[in-house]
Amino acid sequence: MSQQTPNLLQMLGQLIATPSISSTTPGRDMSNLSVITLLAEWLDNLGFKTEIMPVPENPGKANLIATLGQGPGGLVLSGHTDTVPCNEELWQSSPFALTERDNRLYGLGTCDMKGFFPIAIEAARQFIETPLAAPLIILATADEESSMSGAQALVDAGKPKARYAIIGEPTEMSPIRMHKGMMMESIRITGNSGHSSDPSLGANALDAMHSVLSELVKYRTHLQQNYTNSAFSVSVPTLNLGCIHGGDNPNRICGQCELEYDVRPLPGMDLSLVREDISKRVSPLEDKFGVTIDCQPLFSGIPSFETKQNASLVQMAEQFTGHTAQAVAFGTEAPFLQELGMETIIMGPGSIKQAHQPDEFLALEQINPTVDILSKMIQRYCVDAHEEHQGG
Repeated sequence: MSQQTPNLLQMLGQLIATPSISSTTPGRDMSNLSVITLLAEWLDNLGFKTEIMPVPENPGKANLIATLGQGPGGLVLSGHTDTVPCNEELWQSSPFALTERDNRLYGLGTCDMKGFFPIAIEAARQFIETPLAAPLIILATADEESSMSGAQALVDAGKPKARYAIIGEPTEMSPIRMHKGMMMESIRITGNSGHSSDPSLGANALDAMHSVLSELVKYRTHLQQNYTNSAFSVSVPTLNLGCIHGGDNPNRICGQCELEYDVRPLPGMDLSLVREDISKRVSPLEDKFGVTIDCQPLFSGIPSFETKQNASLVQMAEQFTGHTAQAVAFGTEAPFLQELGMETIIMGPGSIKQAHQPDEFLALEQINPTVDILSKMIQRYCVDAHEEHQGG
């Protein structure tokens, strides 16, 4: 049965050759169904029960839940099927063809993170004939790089159910148990334009935005004085003023101005409360300047994430890898799987330094050690799972 599924490098080659870019720019956004179909076919051939789950209100987007074994508990090996866009002209070889050179595998998604799927399947292949005490689930999601709509759809559907989850984002196989959240927000100010020679003829949105910027800078100072976590290389929450657009001519009172900014909250900080705090700080400026101020999220945001240091999965990952669990600043689908009730870590091959870059690669030397570590995790949480139940 297992011979029908290609070998690891053949699988990776097919995945890289199947573009699945997700983007907030509609002209660049693609379906991920071809990747989902490939994974479903390979896993179905290995005896997994596969479910392709369309993402509501996102035509052409789907998640895959592939399950080997049955019963409560078990382990999820999770990855996202989409990639970021790329500038093909900056690559030394085609981003959509797996290319081996210098003991590295080059291609868009090799480390972030299509490369995780063939490695997870290779680890799973060893257990096809082994009775499992708890299920093994391979999970593939849509749109992690743009909207997190695939992960949110899983939360809304209440599945999959398992006890543990490993998300194979590129961490050089060091376990990650914490990351910051991510918010991308906008503030749009609408005033009234008029001739610049008489300020009373209008309401200047840029004047109001100047005060909004001051409030945001003061709020940033407040956050950094009140929240800190030494596990992160940048130990405080950040607020970045990203881009601003307003007005159209120097001799007109500015009628509209819009700011877009980014907040990275620490674990324990609630996204909705941050939004509420900002709104309370800027809304009094409406009356002061005679403008309307509209605060809106650019997307729903990624919550911060933390799994406790003494959690079983963290300790097993530290034991198998020889690395202490760390914290990172980038966001993942971990808080969504955690919301489904799973003890979750992030741990996968490749480096985040290669992600989102021309000539993205996965080092060949990382493949076999990753297969070995994932195999140990499957043995621990799917084969020997009865010991977990007895101990718990």
